[in-house]
Amino acid sequence: MSEDAPVNTGAVRWPDSDSAWSAVRRMQIKVHRWAGEDSSRRFGDLFNLVYDPAFLVHAWERVASNVGARTPGIDRATVARIETWIGVEAFLGRIRDSLKSGEFEPVEARQMMIPKAGGKLRKLGIPTVADRVVQASLKAVLEPIFEADFLPCSYGFRPNRRALCRRWMSTSTGNGARRWEPISDGPGAGRRAWVTGGSSATRTTSS
Repeated sequence: MSEDAPVNTGAVRWPDSDSAWSAVRRMQIKVHRWAGEDSSRRFGDLFNLVYDPAFLVHAWERVASNVGARTPGIDRATVARIETWIGVEAFLGRIRDSLKSGEFEPVEARQMMIPKAGGKLRKLGIPTVADRVVQASLKAVLEPIFEADFLPCSYGFRPNRRALCRRWMSTSTGNGARRWEPISDGPGAGRRAWVTGGSSATRTTSS
């Protein structure tokens, strides 16, 4: 190769999992703060984060550590097969290139039937590992923004929260205790009353 040949300065540097987690966390804290400070703020340049190497590595780690890592999508590829036959960096590089070029398209989810209580079955859609990685990266980008809009009483499908916590919150009472009670009719329907020491104030919940 000629000494005058240009150096490929666009080569991707893939961070290790710990560095990726730190970089993603720092960015999430930033966008969460911006969203909380100005509820009317519009984020117009988020897509570049979706294919950012740190976000993709972080997304891969989430997918690879999930119990579904051994379950293939319609392309029959599992996490282990990708690690063995393709390589993680090469795999993420393909995803990144297709996202940047706008050519990425999710594929059909593999359908299977799983048992329900009572002996019935329900359909379960299983995306490919590539689609799961993109979904996880999108979630890492968008979640801190939407989290800023939720009230403390909202528990549905939020990180580190579950319905059991809400049940406990709504039923725990005592001297000066706070509880959320459903308002079933009237102009406040669909809201919950925050009761504290006999006085109440109504706020709209997001769940």
